[in-house]
This record gives sequence, structure tokens and C-alpha cells, in this order.
Amino acid sequence: MNAPHLPLDVPAVDELSLEVAAMERLRTLYRADSRPWVVAFSGGKDSTVVLQLVFRLLQELGAEATKPVIVLSSDTQVEAPNVAAFVQETLQRIHEQAAVQGLPLVTQLVRPRPDESYWGKILGKGYPPPTRWFRWCTSNMKIKPSRRAVEEVTRTHGSVILLLGTRIDESSLRGRSMQARALNSRGLNPHHEIPNALVATPIADWGTDDVWEYLGTGSCPWGGTHSFLFGLYRQASGGECPIVFDLSTPSCGGSRFGCWTCTVVKQDKSMQGFIRSGEEHLQPLADFRDHLMVLREQPELRSDVKRNGLSGPGPFLPSTRQKILDELLDLERRVGFQLIGDDELRYIQSEWSGEFDFQGRLALDIAARYGRVIVAESNVVLSQCEDDLLEQAAVEAEVQPDLLRRLIDLRQRDFPSLDKWGAKKDFEHAISELVRKAATQEEDAVRS
Repeated sequence: MNAPHLPLDVPAVDELSLEVAAMERLRTLYRADSRPWVVAFSGGKDSTVVLQLVFRLLQELGAEATKPVIVLSSDTQVEAPNVAAFVQETLQRIHEQAAVQGLPLVTQLVRPRPDESYWGKILGKGYPPPTRWFRWCTSNMKIKPSRRAVEEVTRTHGSVILLLGTRIDESSLRGRSMQARALNSRGLNPHHEIPNALVATPIADWGTDDVWEYLGTGSCPWGGTHSFLFGLYRQASGGECPIVFDLSTPSCGGSRFGCWTCTVVKQDKSMQGFIRSGEEHLQPLADFRDHLMVLREQPELRSDVKRNGLSGPGPFLPSTRQKILDELLDLERRVGFQLIGDDELRYIQSEWSGEFDFQGRLALDIAARYGRVIVAESNVVLSQCEDDLLEQAAVEAEVQPDLLRRLIDLRQRDFPSLDKWGAKKDFEHAISELVRKAATQEEDAVRS
């Protein structure tokens, strides 16, 4: 797909009917009730148009603008670095200008929790990189963080209106889906998965040329220009990746606003577009993404038992996860910017400690080799005296002190109370698993 035609000059808009109609709908919708608005902002052209219309509406309403507007963006933490920086800078500018102008508008950037993150899943749990048929990334990295933010608004205010930049002419599938929705008298439809959330699509009937014409006309209401946005669309091919609230949204793999790690598509045309346009420093990321796809297809690097106990390609083996982490941190050192967060490294270590790393240091030691000194989180804090007593007890029982520490940690962290029905049985099973893993680790150490 060729990059869209972008206005090089500032053209005169022949017809303002679409803009006028959209502003009138938004004006009526804003005054209709006290529900707060959440504007989904990805940094792409469509969500930028919606946000610009809303920003101008608040400026127009002045003292009448009283109900809150939240500009919600999502950072999967594996976004293309140039796009991630652009979105964060734009959010900061929007936040500052809204405060200066006294507008009831705030920005919020949501991220997945460590257990939902890309590296948390691949390195911590051993998930294979996503495919078209196992697209675990969308649910964990996009839907859950965004929905938590929206649900927090509904808990506070009772209800919310989501403003999305979806348009009928984006694709035939999207158009049919939008036209099939039942709308109320104000053009809203209930979100089919988020309770107490209504959806508005103020530019649903705009064409792509209308979008570019609007963005190329006049000034940006929060300051600056859209020149970087125009440049992004000139550089890369592919579609726009919106904020995602449900799995009905198609995969945005390969879009110019997608993840640099995306393995859902065979070829990341967007990243290649950036590289061809002068972003050569992104080439190592593209190579690493291709490397992950190769690893995914090598059965010898994965367990032959799934996590549910059934036979078949399972998670990456411990040795594979250690190797990928080492390679990722080496890549991080070479490109010169952070690719994995401290909280993700702590989470990975906690997963390894519970599964195969009985010393509880492997991930942290790998990170330390690359200058990433991570302070481990521990649920069990023992004084020197208590630690000595624990070691003595372990020796007398002829068990490893680390095993005893893990048993104490298991009891305090996962089973603070055994009064609930079934808790004792689950605790016994957890102990058995811990001991089994310890014995397996000992056998592996003897064989090596």
C-alpha cells in the first residue's frame, strides 16, 4: 500500500460541512449529560482528528466546559521507539496546554503490568512470540490496561462515553461492523464488553482525504504542527493501530503505529519503511524481531508438554529464556535505549524462581552483566539471626536452605490463610511441586 497523499501546502477547505457537523454533534453530546469523556488517542491521523475536534470544542465552550475529558493512550512498552517518543511528547504538550488554558482535560498513558507485558510473557512464562492464531499480545498488552483505565472512570462517575476515531471507509469489514450497530437517538451505542460505557464515533463518515485536509488546515490547538505525523505516514506503509478495547479489533501487526516485536505478520513493512527513510538505527530491532520468529519455530527450544499438562509444543525451555534475555540486553546495549523495564526483570526473576531458578538470581545476574543492577523484591525478610537459624534447621533436616526459604515464602505470599475451603490441599500440592522442581534441578546439576 502506498503512503497516502499528504498536503504539502495548507489547502483551502472547499466544504466545511463535515467539520461543522462533527462539531455540532460533539457540542450537543457534551451538553446532554454529565458523563465524562474518554478520547482514545493512538497518535495516528484519525484519533488526532477526534482529539483536535474535542480540544477546539472545549476552547469554544470556555466556562461551560465543566465535565472531565480524559485523553487515553496506550504504551505496550514495545512500540516503535520513534512513535513512542512522538506520542509521549504530544501527550505532554496537550497536558500542558490544557492546564494553561484552564480546560478540564487530562492525559493518561496506560501500560501493561509486568505479568501482562511482552517480555514478561515470553521470558517469564515462556510464551512463544504471537502468531495470527495465538495473538495473546492484544489481550494482555492493549485491551486489559485500557479497559482498567475506563473501568476506573466508570467506578468514579458511574458511566462514560468513549470517543473513537473509527471510520466507515477504513475497510469494508469495519464499515459493515459500524453500520450494524444499534445507535440511540444521540448516535451512541453501548460497548459490548465494557459495562456502563457508550461509544461515539464523531468522524465515522469522513473519508481519508477529509482527514488529511482537516489536519493540514489551520494550526494545531495544543501548539506545534502535524509535520511529524505527516512524516510518519510518508515513511511507513500499513494501517493505523488504534487504542484497543476488545478482541473484535483486527490485528494491527505491521501498522506504522504497531510494536517493533510484532511477529503476527511475516514482514514488518512499517519498520522497513522507517529504516528506508533514514531510521537505520532501527535495523537491529527488525533483525531481533526476525530472530524471535525463527526461535518460535524450533521445537527443540520448547517444552514438549504444554502448561496444561497436555502433549504438544509448550513454553520456551529455561535455557532458551535465559539465552533470549541475554540477547535482548545485548541488543539494548547496542541500540543505546532501554528495551525492558526494571519491573519486568523483577517479574521474570520471580517466575524463574518459582519454576526452575532455585537460587533466585539468574535473571538478575544476566541483567547485571549489562549494567542493569536490579534490586530483587522479596516477600520474606529475615534478620541475620533468623537466617542462621533457618540454615541450621535446613542442615538438620538435610534439605537445601534455599528450598526452606522458598517454602516460607510460598506460605506467606500465596497461602497467608489456610482457613478457606481447599486451601490446605492447594498448599500441599504447591509444596509438592516446589520439592519436585528442586529435585529435578539437583538431578540436572549432577548430570552436568
